[in-house]
Amino acid sequence: MDEIFRIEARAIVEGMKLAWLKGFKQVEINYDNAMLIDTICNGFASISNIAEVRIIHEWCNKDWKVKFRHVLRGNNKVVNCLVKAAIKKL
Repeated sequence: MDEIFRIEARAIVEGMKLAWLKGFKQVEINYDNAMLIDTICNGFASISNIAEVRIIHEWCNKDWKVKFRHVLRGNNKVVNCLVKAAIKKL
């Protein structure tokens, strides 16, 4: 479970990096992992023992507006494909 959490957090980090490099100043991240979104939105990301979650917190503190929203897994097919591809690489 911990490894999947890390992979999903890494996917968010990579998406945030891409959005930043493209110059976006407002980003909405829709994700199907309710626990991860809750960790980020409730301020626990800065003290997480998972490095990728702390990195998300650092990216949120840049000069832009980032909004996180939980979506149902069936509505988030792109992320599911990315996570499955990342797991295969392990």
